[in-house]
Amino acid sequence: MGAGVKPAYKGGRRRGRRKVHHAPMSEINVTPFVDVMLVLLIIFMVAAPLLTVGVPIDLPETRAKPMEGDTEPITISIRNSGQVFIQDTEIDPDEIVAKLQAIAKTGYDERIYVRGDRDADYGVIMQIMGRISAAGYKRIGLVTLEEQGG
Repeated sequence: MGAGVKPAYKGGRRRGRRKVHHAPMSEINVTPFVDVMLVLLIIFMVAAPLLTVGVPIDLPETRAKPMEGDTEPITISIRNSGQVFIQDTEIDPDEIVAKLQAIAKTGYDERIYVRGDRDADYGVIMQIMGRISAAGYKRIGLVTLEEQGG
């Protein structure tokens, strides 16, 4: 008659069972950390080239060393069609000095990079650089690509 009925136990604990105590783990598993770091490395390696200024131009190549700096420079791009851009915004070449004075955080010590298309008119590039220099900016640099091959 009561073959299928389990006996009731008292006190909320079963008899004959021992509680197993685990010692605290003193080792850290670094495999998930390394996996996350490798994924982040790949993401930044893919995203870094996309962070350059968005005006597409064909830069000339040179063997000059890159300039060192601690702040983000102002970039002026000149297309082969003669269009002039400050960062990503197209501007009239006559307004370039006024725009620079408005956005230069460190005044006349601001670094200004000029990106001239390889096929752009040399006179237009020099005219823009002359206007910037005449306004008082002395830290002007030309952006080029590193020369490939010999």
